[in-house]
Amino acid sequence: MNESERQAGDVTVEGLVAPGYEQVRDAFVGNFTRLGERGAAVAVYRDGRKVVDLWGGTRDGDAPAAGGEPWRRGTAQIVRSATKGIAATVLLLLHQRGGLDLEAPVATYWPEYKAHGKDGTRVRHVLGHRAGVPALDAPLTPGAARDPDRAAAAVAAQAPFWEPGTDHGYHAQTYGFLTGELVRRLTGRTLGSWVAENLERPLGLDLWIGLPEDEEWRVGRITPLAPPPAANGLRLRPRRDIAAAYADPDSLTSRAFAAVTPEADENTRAHRAAELPAANGIATARGLARFYAALVGDVDGGRRLFTPATLAMARTQESEGPDRVLVARTRFGAGFMLHGPASPLLAEGSFGHPGRGGSLGFADPESGIGFGYVTNGLRKGVTADPRAQALVKAVRGAVERG
Repeated sequence: MNESERQAGDVTVEGLVAPGYEQVRDAFVGNFTRLGERGAAVAVYRDGRKVVDLWGGTRDGDAPAAGGEPWRRGTAQIVRSATKGIAATVLLLLHQRGGLDLEAPVATYWPEYKAHGKDGTRVRHVLGHRAGVPALDAPLTPGAARDPDRAAAAVAAQAPFWEPGTDHGYHAQTYGFLTGELVRRLTGRTLGSWVAENLERPLGLDLWIGLPEDEEWRVGRITPLAPPPAANGLRLRPRRDIAAAYADPDSLTSRAFAAVTPEADENTRAHRAAELPAANGIATARGLARFYAALVGDVDGGRRLFTPATLAMARTQESEGPDRVLVARTRFGAGFMLHGPASPLLAEGSFGHPGRGGSLGFADPESGIGFGYVTNGLRKGVTADPRAQALVKAVRGAVERG
């Protein structure tokens, strides 16, 4: 790989790029010059070998001209809902090892969950966002959400908003309570501790669900970004029905994202230390890309994590069509978003998960790609962030050129 350093206005972009992947660097630089990026990193593995590892901007979200602290090679960031792909991996690996039946009712492992007619909810329904409990009638405070006993009791006591298994809607917050409690019931461990023992340490990943205190120094500060400028002075606006759903506090959309109320301060030690498998994973771009690369191939001589059967399960469509929460059409496999209009990944067959505000991780088994992008510039939107999509487009071009 070749060392790379480029100036993007006041921003210095550093890192490594293999020959043939220079356009990924150009797209990353363009995110700073054209799309208002403040601090970010992107990494790409192909066939188990790192081919892109870039970072730039400031870790604290301040503009470089204002004297912000530079983003460095080891800077990590909260990846929000990109955490869901990691949580899904844990359940699929437990299934692969024979400890979890995806066709079994959730109540087989968690008897309290069968309340209010949820006894027919299957583990597969949880992974495909078909469980019917995307919101809570009594939202949790951030402190209660950090308590796994209280979070599990709240979702177990919730009556479903539709018959489980008959439709799908994004479980923005409750996905973490569901997957986290299933792992606790099966293993006696929290999902974050399982990740640390079985994924983070063996694979050498900069990736955590529940950040250790001695890694706190690495995490950049999240800051909001203004909408990006658009051609001819126009801005892209969401569809009216989507905008209305987010604006209506009584809609299922708003209630799903408000299952934890008020919104937690993501820049605090308390939030970073918590284990919220739907929302507060922390990773470097390198850690996220290496994680996905290890699902589909050998990384640095290590054994790939998913067997062919598990890989097929991960990307077999479970849900497709109008999403009751996100309103737009979404596609889900077993816990992962699949390539589609709401989440345009590298190609058909790719699987992964975006994070609200920008972050993205995915794998493409056919090309051997593992991709990770993290940012501290929080922009409204759950899927298809223009910064991430500019990078995906550049990776696609590099793959197509061979």
